[in-house]
Amino acid sequence: MIILSLESSAKSASVAISKDGALLAQSFQNSGLTHSCTLLPMAEDLLKNAGLKISDIDAVAVARGPGSFTGIRIGVSAAKGLCWGADKPAVGVSTLEAMAWNGEYAPEGSIICCAMDARRNQVYNALFTFENDSLKRLCEDRAISLAELAEELKQFEADIVIVGDGALLCYNYLKNMLENVSLAPEGLRMQNAWGVCRAAKGVQPVSAAELNPVYLRLSQAERERLEKMKENK
Repeated sequence: MIILSLESSAKSASVAISKDGALLAQSFQNSGLTHSCTLLPMAEDLLKNAGLKISDIDAVAVARGPGSFTGIRIGVSAAKGLCWGADKPAVGVSTLEAMAWNGEYAPEGSIICCAMDARRNQVYNALFTFENDSLKRLCEDRAISLAELAEELKQFEADIVIVGDGALLCYNYLKNMLENVSLAPEGLRMQNAWGVCRAAKGVQPVSAAELNPVYLRLSQAERERLEKMKENK
């Protein structure tokens, strides 16, 4: 099975192609350009360099959230467009589960703490561990305050490895509270499309119309609109 995967949940963007669980090619960019300008051209170039056409792909996988509202929308919209155009199924995966694969290098039993900056002293977070080379989820995806996360992590005696674009923020908050916490190496820290490929394994594909983003909480614009509506009542 050949999967084309897209990741645009934060500042960086990446595209990967896997075949039967093996990585064929990956492109990563953190140039500051908007994903609307980079993501699809990256996918087109990667397919060309791999000697493939979109018709050769069996499914398109995408990190559907949580993450940047704009980035998630761009990624999901791009996946929908590719699927509709080529009549292919889509696979939406958790951004946090995809990035957890970055912690595979850690000793078995380590806690993989996935963190994305959610602003307002919060992170999008989920906890995982590896058992027999398989990823095991310890909690659901959530938006949680750094203080609450610190209290929860105190229960673990195993090494805690932090990954994700919010890893440095999280590590700086936790490092003076927990002796067993470490920051993943920079090259293994950011979410990437290869992780999306791996998280897509075993997930039931859906139609492009059924693929939807997952935000976990309302955007700032939506929160402000609701606050204004309450004030005007």
